[in-house]
Formats: sequence, structure tokens, C-alpha cells
Amino acid sequence: MASSTTGDLLSEAQTGKTSKKTKHQVDESELLTVPDGWKEATFTKDDNPRGLLEESSFATLFPKYREAYLKECWPLVEKALGDAAVRILQDDMACDIIKIGTLVRNRERFVKRRQRLIGPKGSTLKALELLTNCYVMVQGNTVSALGPYNGLKEVRKVVMDTMKNIHPIYNIKTLMIKQELVKDPDLRMQSWERFLPKFRHKNLAKRREPKKKSAKKEYTPFPPSQPESTVDKELATGEFFLRDSVKKRKKMEEIKVKQAEALTKKQEERNKAFIPPKEKPLMKKTNKESKLDIEAIKEKVKKAKTKKLGAPPVNPALPTGSTVGKKKKSKTKANHRLALR
Repeated sequence: MASSTTGDLLSEAQTGKTSKKTKHQVDESELLTVPDGWKEATFTKDDNPRGLLEESSFATLFPKYREAYLKECWPLVEKALGDAAVRILQDDMACDIIKIGTLVRNRERFVKRRQRLIGPKGSTLKALELLTNCYVMVQGNTVSALGPYNGLKEVRKVVMDTMKNIHPIYNIKTLMIKQELVKDPDLRMQSWERFLPKFRHKNLAKRREPKKKSAKKEYTPFPPSQPESTVDKELATGEFFLRDSVKKRKKMEEIKVKQAEALTKKQEERNKAFIPPKEKPLMKKTNKESKLDIEAIKEKVKKAKTKKLGAPPVNPALPTGSTVGKKKKSKTKANHRLALR
């Protein structure tokens, strides 16, 4: 009897452990699944006739120079928050708070992925809100969503994939295709896998090779030999048996030799400034100038002058004898006419 009871207790303990594991292993997104056509019962005054039991209030003290500004802006704040907060009181609305702070260990990487979820000027978050019909707020280490059950499931999937380094644009693209497929009644009972895009993760970045490659040493079962101490070195050279005065003299000689080497190096560096650099050998001029045809160049210059507009010719043509005789005749005729008058 005792053995049977102990066996039952062990079996119950094992089943209890397995049930706890399965509860934790269940994906949280599956808890948001709702069957088609299901509607929650309406909430009326009869369900809560006495109203709220407690009411909380708080007060904050602002400086006087800020009171006027807050009084102007407070109606806008109430309007913006009221539209989103009142939706939670509707029967077909629910809320979901997604914790993303522990999904990424590196803080810089976490901030980049969270900003990727928001998008430039909040464009990615706005597209997600329009496709899921949910209000999404990203703040700190949490993402809060408010909307229908199906929309909350999609929001959770997008947020979790983004934290796993999957860009939200891929999920937004699939949501847009699903929104168009829902409109077709013939495809309602068919599989949509052929229409949905399949994005594969491609790691194109090559592994960086180290600059200094350390060669692996051959494995030996024996430990490495111990380095020689100063006493061992002195015994090998015979300095251990010398007197202290002789040792000091040798050390001073070594120091003087090192100082002399350092002085010579410094002197060489100083003398470098006084050494002139090596000049390049001058190129010998060729006799090309003598080979040039000077007369041909003069003719080209003359032709260029004649082509210029308004420039007089270089060698103007002298007037001929016929033209000179005609000018004289015209002058004599003009004088004869004046005399007759």
C-alpha cells in the first residue's frame, strides 16, 4: 500500500510540473484568438448598479508662468486622450501591454529596433494602426495596444518580430495583402500561402578576419619550462662570483656605452637638417628651336592680321594710273561748271 501511494504522489508531482511547463510554453498571441462570429455580451447598468466603489485623484503644482500655457493646451490634451481612452469601455474592445525591455540585451540595439518600430516621423506605427484598427503607443520598455482582438494579435506579432530583428515593413506588407484577400468571398475558405510573400533572412555580411592571425602551437602534455632567474643567468656567465666593486664597475661601463649611443643618434638627427637634399639632374635642351621655320611663322602672322575685322591690309595696293586720271578729269569738269555760273 505504501509503495502504491508513493507512486501516485510522484506521478501527480510530475504531471503538475509538465502542466506548468505547458502553460508557460503557450504563446501569448494564441490567447488573443477569438472564433469568427463571436460577440461579447453587452454590459448594462444592471450589471453594476452601484457604480464605482473608489475614485482616485491627484494634484500637481506648476509655476505661475506656466499656468496660462497649460490652461490653453489642456482642452486639446483631454480631447486627444479621451478619444483613445473611451474606446476601452466598448464591449468589442480590449487592450494588450507587450513588454519588450527584456527581449534584447544590448541597450543600443534595443533603442534602434524600437525606433524601427516607430519609423520616420511615426509613419510605420501609423500604418500599423490603420491596418489593425488599433491604437498603439510605444513608451519606454513597453508597447501598449488598444483595439479588437484580431488586431491586437497582429500588433503583438509585429512587435515581437521587430525585436527579433525582422523589419516591420515585411509584416505590414502581408497585412495589406490579407486585407485585400478578405474582400474576396471565394478565397475565404482557401489557403492564402500562395499569395503571401515569403521573406528569407539572408546574412550577406562576411565574417571579419582578424588582422593578426596567431598560429596555434602544437599540443604537448608537459608544462612549459620555467624562465631563468637573474641568479641563474649570473651563474651561467660567472658574474655571481665577482666582487661587488667589479659588478658596479661593469654596470657603469654599460650605462656609459648606452649614453654614448643615444648621444650619437641625437647628433645624427640634428645634423639631418643641415644636409641638403639631392637635386635632380638638369635636362639638356634639344635643338628644336633651330629646326623651326621662322619664315613660315611670319607668313601665318600676316594672314592672321588680314583676317581681323577692320584691320588694314599689310601691303595696301597702290592706286593705278587709270584711277588717278579719272580723278583729275572729274576735278576739271567741276571747275569748268563753276566758271560758267
